[in-house]
Amino acid sequence: MKQSILSKDGVSYVVPFVLITSCFALWGFANDITNPMVKAFSKIFRMSATDGAMVQVAFYGGYFAMAFPAAMFIRRFSYKAGVLVGLGLYALGAFLFYPAKMTGEYYPFLAAYFILTCGLSFLETSSNPYILSMGTEETATRRLNLAQSFNPMGSLLGMYVAMNFIQAKLNPLDTATRANLSPEEFEAVKEYDLSVLIAPYLTIGLVILAMFLVIMFWPMPKNGDKNHEINFLPTLRRIFTMPHYREGVIAQFFYVGVQIMCWTFIIQYGTRVLMAEGMGEQAAEVMSQQYNIIAMVIFCCSRFICTFLLRYVNTGQLLMLLAVAGGALIVGVITLQNIYGLYCLVGVSACMSLMFPTIYGIALTGLGDDAKFGAAGLIMAILGGSVLPPLQASIIDKGELFGMPAVNVSFILPFICFVVIAIYGQRTYLRSKGKLKG
Repeated sequence: MKQSILSKDGVSYVVPFVLITSCFALWGFANDITNPMVKAFSKIFRMSATDGAMVQVAFYGGYFAMAFPAAMFIRRFSYKAGVLVGLGLYALGAFLFYPAKMTGEYYPFLAAYFILTCGLSFLETSSNPYILSMGTEETATRRLNLAQSFNPMGSLLGMYVAMNFIQAKLNPLDTATRANLSPEEFEAVKEYDLSVLIAPYLTIGLVILAMFLVIMFWPMPKNGDKNHEINFLPTLRRIFTMPHYREGVIAQFFYVGVQIMCWTFIIQYGTRVLMAEGMGEQAAEVMSQQYNIIAMVIFCCSRFICTFLLRYVNTGQLLMLLAVAGGALIVGVITLQNIYGLYCLVGVSACMSLMFPTIYGIALTGLGDDAKFGAAGLIMAILGGSVLPPLQASIIDKGELFGMPAVNVSFILPFICFVVIAIYGQRTYLRSKGKLKG
């Protein structure tokens, strides 16, 4: 009889698994309602793509700043306590959108994003290893892939809300017209647009508050909460001597970077392609977000398919093959300057679907109780989503490079990311076959 992935020693973890898996969907919502905001804030505040990309710097900077403090908190207290702190900060950051809107300035929104993602850092640092602990180590990677399969469902909802309740409801004035508004007209348009933008964030704040209360009062397992000693530096030295972990942190940095770049700048890429075909700017932005939603549907379906394939295919080998396919599609994104390039960009999501939880599971294999700090290192690697998108935005702002649209050229950065991930997949496969030490 096949072993259940949600039980251990006769104890079932179905309800705790469902509750924590719900958190995966909730932070997926936050991630993917935010990606289109780079373009939205650029329009609302009349900024460049590089300035708009500061949203991603603040968003993923929160992950980086709070990962190890979250790990130490979880080690001292429990996974459940870490989840509750994460939900609390998530709700607080969402509610801070209201005072940010009242100031009418850009930077208070960045502060709200930073606080919100400090909560997401707690949430992810807690939830990923918590899921790994809800069963046997043999089924841990499959269990995490199953939980992560619900993350893109939250992402889909975030994209849908961004498209229908923010992008479609913003003032239809295009960027060129906004640039010519008088100060009084600009303030009126900005006030209206910010009122539209904050409504979904206030709503999700209420949802997070409800989830906080449910998890607080529900009895949760304590499998991974036996050791409360904080030996920070010795633990770090120990885990970073493990090649599969050390390389996993690097691979995760580049994976998160490629994911955020492809899902953020599909708006700029698609807008250029669709406007070249005669579509107006706002209609092109909304249509680009529709393509982004299609990409997420493909991502979601591919996640379930790849989770199934993991039962039969070596984990490292599948990771390598998907990275090679992703790189090939990015070549199409760069070289094609029409709708087919946009199709390639949509198709990249099928290749990315397995990567985050698989790299995560490979890197934490064999870490035992050190997984709490190991998880923090992998969450810090989310900094890739803060560092790489502004680099791509700075290329996009050039307008044209080497006789090509700069937005096309900018996708050389995602290509490099896939090369790094393919190398990690290959090295993981070689280790599993005993052909590589460490």
